[in-house]
Amino acid sequence: MKRQFGHRARLPLSPAQAAVLDGQAHTARALWNVLHDWWQMLPRDKRTLDAADAAIRQARREIDWMGGLPAQAAQAVLKTYFQAWKNCWEGRTSAPEFKARFRTPLTLDIPQGRDLHVKRVHRRWGMVNIPKLGRVRFRWTKGLPVAKHAEKDDRITGARLVKDALGWHIAFRVTTLAPAPAVHTGPAVGIDAGITVPLALSDGNDFHHGPWLTPKEQARLLELERRAAHQKSRRKPGEPTSNRLHHTYDRIAGLRAKAKRRHLDRQRQTTTAIANGYGTVVVEKLTITNMVRSAKGTVDNPGTQVAQKAGLNRVIHAEAWGRTTALLAYKTTRHGGTPHKVPALGTSQRRHVCRRTTAGSRESQAVFVCENPACGWSGNADTNAARNVLAVYRAGHALAPAAGRCSRQTWKRVKPATAR
Repeated sequence: MKRQFGHRARLPLSPAQAAVLDGQAHTARALWNVLHDWWQMLPRDKRTLDAADAAIRQARREIDWMGGLPAQAAQAVLKTYFQAWKNCWEGRTSAPEFKARFRTPLTLDIPQGRDLHVKRVHRRWGMVNIPKLGRVRFRWTKGLPVAKHAEKDDRITGARLVKDALGWHIAFRVTTLAPAPAVHTGPAVGIDAGITVPLALSDGNDFHHGPWLTPKEQARLLELERRAAHQKSRRKPGEPTSNRLHHTYDRIAGLRAKAKRRHLDRQRQTTTAIANGYGTVVVEKLTITNMVRSAKGTVDNPGTQVAQKAGLNRVIHAEAWGRTTALLAYKTTRHGGTPHKVPALGTSQRRHVCRRTTAGSRESQAVFVCENPACGWSGNADTNAARNVLAVYRAGHALAPAAGRCSRQTWKRVKPATAR
């Protein structure tokens, strides 16, 4: 079977090389904005791909600063913009918007793999060619199909340059032929996502994690945030942001990026362990965008406990449940298992044996005591919720696709699964 995956590596660039990529990425962002304005001004019957391509070619000939962007990267901006509108028309996302300078991550696409000329020069280092920049080295941590190992169905198809708080990175797009995975014969498991217990499994296991920053790093982050607030308060209205404040913001972003890398590494290890051990993985279908809505309310009907809800929203965002579900979906399929989603309604309040929902059964975050006199079961609340998730799947209720970006979920009926 044909498999596509990505490999990301950091680029140790010099300040001059980083400045060149910064300029190209800002040019790509400005081209997006110009294209967006052009699209909004034209009548609907003249908004075509050919007309946009002709406009970009003419602009590259007449505007000097657009010439600094490679032609293939400009075509990639056009393709991405039209795909964004297609996703909007099909209901998968909102309409494309203007890209602000300081809120938009710097990215640059290299759509043609043949332009990269990837070569391994050392056991730990490789070289890649970046248009209008030249040969750049990167850390070789994964085998890539290059030189004699590259074939028609086993090759690098392109790359994307991304800048974050740690600098520039390159993400290779690789397509390869791999043997189809054998059917995973492991047991089925239900998973309940939470905050105190990030992942609770129906068999009683769970996955915890500590803080992503050490106490020393947390103290340093607090100190930098206070310094940034002080520096910002000294700035008069209308004055540009000082270099010192930009430097403080960069150091704050570096610490937060470190925490995010540790979180992502933990997510990958956890989801890999689950995909290796279980043949059927069932998770809740959570509408996270609705869960993290603000509690401010309106002027006529103001909300209550707004600060507490804002703190809860930050914690939910920090746990990244959506990314965990996406990692579980593709890793379970890759290991021969089957991922599923079930409706989350009532899974935390219902007893998984007697199937009854009674008020006051959940005494605390961790303790669940069934108030049904005929049952009286007590145990861990998160484990009970995970078993309810698995029970909904086994009962044959409507399931939603576990993979895919479409927000229009195509629900389907499934036959009751036999217990394993």
